[in-house]
Amino acid sequence: MNTESKASPKGWEAAKSYLRLYFVDAMSAMAQGLFASLLVGTIVSTLGAQLGLPVLEEVGGFAKSMAGPAMAIAIGSALKAPPLVLFSLAAVGAACNSLGGGGGPLAVLLLAIPACELGKLVSKRTPVDILVTPLTTLGAGAALAYLLAPAIGSLATAFGQLIKDATVLQPFWMGIVVSVLVGVALTLPISSAALCAAFGLTGLAGGAAVAGCCAQMIGFAVISFRENRWGGLVAQGLGTSMLQVPNIVKNPHIWIAPTLASAVTGPIATCLFHLEMNDPAGGVASGMGTCGLVGQIGVYSGWVSDVANGLKPGITPMDWAGLLLVCFLLPAALAFAFDLALRKLGWVKPGDMKLDV
Repeated sequence: MNTESKASPKGWEAAKSYLRLYFVDAMSAMAQGLFASLLVGTIVSTLGAQLGLPVLEEVGGFAKSMAGPAMAIAIGSALKAPPLVLFSLAAVGAACNSLGGGGGPLAVLLLAIPACELGKLVSKRTPVDILVTPLTTLGAGAALAYLLAPAIGSLATAFGQLIKDATVLQPFWMGIVVSVLVGVALTLPISSAALCAAFGLTGLAGGAAVAGCCAQMIGFAVISFRENRWGGLVAQGLGTSMLQVPNIVKNPHIWIAPTLASAVTGPIATCLFHLEMNDPAGGVASGMGTCGLVGQIGVYSGWVSDVANGLKPGITPMDWAGLLLVCFLLPAALAFAFDLALRKLGWVKPGDMKLDV
C-alpha cells in the first residue's frame, strides 16, 4: 500500500515530464522551425515582390519549401535526437507536411515524434548504425506519413475551417473566443504560432488571433512598465509575454487586464475593421502578435497577396487604422485601464510584474 502511494506521485511526475516534452517543448521547437522557414520565406518573398527584386522572391521560395524538414528537425532537436536520427527527420518532415496538406504542420508534430523516438531506440545499438538508424527513422516516419498524415491534415483543415466559418457567421462572439484563447496560448509556455499554423487560422479568425496575441504582449508591456521600464517594454512588446508566467503563477490577477483587453479587441477586429490575416504562410503569423512585428507583417503580406489575386481592390487608410488600433493603441489603453482598476481593488500590487531584464 505504501509502495503504491509513493509510486503514484512519481508516475504522475513522469507523465507530466513526457507531456511537457512532447506537447510543449516539441511544439515550441516546431514553431521555431516553421518561423525559420515558411514565415521568414514569406517575408523575404513579399519584400522581393514589393521591391522588384526577383532574387529575394527566389530565396524566399527556397525557405518556404523547407518548412516540413525544418519543423521535423526542430522537433528532433527538442527531443535530443542523436545526429543520424536528427538528419533523417528532414525527409520525414517533408513527407508529413506534403501528405498532410493544409494540416501539414500538425501532421509533422504528431508523426515526427514517434519516428524520432523509434530512431532513438535503435541508435548506436548495432555495428551498422549508419544504415540501421536512418532506415528505421525514415521507414517509420514515411509509413506513418502515408498511413496517417492525410487523415490528420483533413481533420486539422476541417477544424480550422469550422472556426473560420463560425467567425464569419458570428464575428462578435467568435472574435472574443478566438482572441482570448489564442492570446492565452501565446502567454502560456505553448506555441500559439504552431496552433494557428496547425489549424490554418486565417481570414477573420486569423485577425482575431492577431488581436488576442497583441493584447497580451502590448498589454503586459504597458502595465508592467513601472516595474520593468524600457527593457521590459521591448522584451514583452516585441519579444514575448511568456516572460510573465512565473509572476502569473504567484499572482494570477495580473493576467486579468491583458485578457480582458483581448476580449474587447477581438470583436473590434472582426466586426469593426474586418481585420483579416491572409498571410501566404498559412496562419503561423496569426499566433505571433507583435513578436518582431511578425503579426503585422503577416497582415500586410496578406493584403498584398489579396490585391495581387484580385480579392482586394487596394490597401486603404481604414486598413492601416485598424492595424494600428487593434495591434498597438487599443491593447495599451485597455490593459492600462483594466490594470488601474485592479490595482485600486488591491488585486495587483507594485512589484507583482517585475522581470529580470
